Amino acid sequence: MASLEEVARRAQVSTATASRALNGRGRVSDATRARVRDAADALGYVVSASASSLATGRTLSIGVLVPLLDRWFYSSVLDGIATRLAPRGYDLTLYNLTDSPEQRRHLFQTSLRRGRVDAVVALSLLLTDDEIDQLLALRLPVVGLGAPSPRLATLRVDDTAVARTATGHLLDLGHRRIAHIGQSTTEAAGSGIHSLDIPTLRRQGFEQALRDAGVEPAGFVAADFTIDGGHRAARELLAGPDRPTAIFAASDEMAFGALFAARELGLEVPGDLSVVGVDGHEMSDFFGLTTIAQFPHGQGERAAEAILGLLEDGHEPAGTALPFELVVRTSTSPPR
Repeated sequence: MASLEEVARRAQVSTATASRALNGRGRVSDATRARVRDAADALGYVVSASASSLATGRTLSIGVLVPLLDRWFYSSVLDGIATRLAPRGYDLTLYNLTDSPEQRRHLFQTSLRRGRVDAVVALSLLLTDDEIDQLLALRLPVVGLGAPSPRLATLRVDDTAVARTATGHLLDLGHRRIAHIGQSTTEAAGSGIHSLDIPTLRRQGFEQALRDAGVEPAGFVAADFTIDGGHRAARELLAGPDRPTAIFAASDEMAFGALFAARELGLEVPGDLSVVGVDGHEMSDFFGLTTIAQFPHGQGERAAEAILGLLEDGHEPAGTALPFELVVRTSTSPPR
């Protein structure tokens, strides 16, 4: 295998610069870093994790705490993180944080203390004060993505504003019988799905928008953030004689379930029922779903940039608000 010195000669830089470019430590221009990595690729040089750790004190791995590994949203966020970290020579180490007290205790008291990561990103997790204490005791850079604690550098979407925007779109179309499919705080805390106050904030935004318009909610049914959950909840809302003319679902997958329920009941979308979701799911365009896109891949990129800033310069994120956008498609229209 080629040596670091050979990589440095090929890239026409010093050995120290080549080392910094490959291990992600220290200031190196993007052009120089790219030249060194091209030279390393051409020579088949791979940084030894153990050697790099001994030389720099870095593992070149970022730990990511994630509640669910098999959901589109989280996989998109993880891909965004990897997209930014991989060119800087960092790997990801995933830690699945469940609702099991024993599993969580082992993760915070043992797994994260093994010195295998240089920093931690926590995705959409409701962490206890004790867990945050243990994270901070690691003395590693920590960035929360959607985490609600003011004790962590946190990037997040304004979920109340998201819900107000979605509900406002339906109100602007003329709907006055608008129902909501969401999740109660108790269910959210115990389900492991979006283990955060996201459902409560979205329900609050929904209710605020209606209250400002002088409109009463046309119903609320709690469900988990799945197609099945949305389908069941929508069937319940649409079964009565005074059914809503519009549904705001707290996620796109729940909204997909509502679309399926409307079709089964012989209702036309959007003629008989308008539906709006949240996420910007990769399948939302296929279903013609009006949604609030929150760009999970971009969220992952922002989280990675924030953690790199903390690692390399000690700089916390300059801005913590993440963007969202109303995307209008064919699932919403004025009521008949």
